[in-house]
Amino acid sequence: MPNDFLRGVLGVFAVGCAYMAGRTLVVFRQGRVKISALYSWILRMTVCLGAVAFRHELDLIDFVLWGMSAAAFALGFWGASHQKPPEDLTDQIFPQE
Repeated sequence: MPNDFLRGVLGVFAVGCAYMAGRTLVVFRQGRVKISALYSWILRMTVCLGAVAFRHELDLIDFVLWGMSAAAFALGFWGASHQKPPEDLTDQIFPQE
């Protein structure tokens, strides 16, 4: 039971790292961060997913976590590349007289 709990915790970490890797990929392509930031998220995700599969046969938990990580990466990429522009509140702050 404790091993399954730890595999679940590492799986949640892996999904979160995959999401952040997707967001960082967009920011890297825009030239706002160094490639080391992208590599660090990918390395964290890979280590977590590897730790989930370590010393176990490949089972449903592994495939579900890999699929969720891929979906989180895609969701992070899409969310970062389709951001709403900031609202222009100039007219509300400084009304025209």
